[in-house]
Amino acid sequence: MNANGQVELDDIKEAIEAGRVRITDHAYEEANADRLKFDEIYFSATHGVVIEEYRDDSPYPSVLILGQTFGGDPVHSVWAFNEKKNWAVMITVYRPDPNRWIDCKVRKK
Repeated sequence: MNANGQVELDDIKEAIEAGRVRITDHAYEEANADRLKFDEIYFSATHGVVIEEYRDDSPYPSVLILGQTFGGDPVHSVWAFNEKKNWAVMITVYRPDPNRWIDCKVRKK
């Protein structure tokens, strides 16, 4: 996290690549519901881009990352970073609904 309270994507990527990941029960459930494998989710996050920031999330600020599966399908995942433990925390993950997103990047109003 930087001085402005923003989650640093590089911190999340580094933690994922080092295997320092915690997955919420909700993220497990959503991954299974959308038939997403964790290696694909990690790939999508480490090669993705931040499209939204949630600085007021508790207990840690978080970000929404847009990435892709190995096959090129879009994936959204919400991640936080625990600075004390140096862990990336996967909060949720899902395949974006085209009825709710424009190009998987912008929420429809």
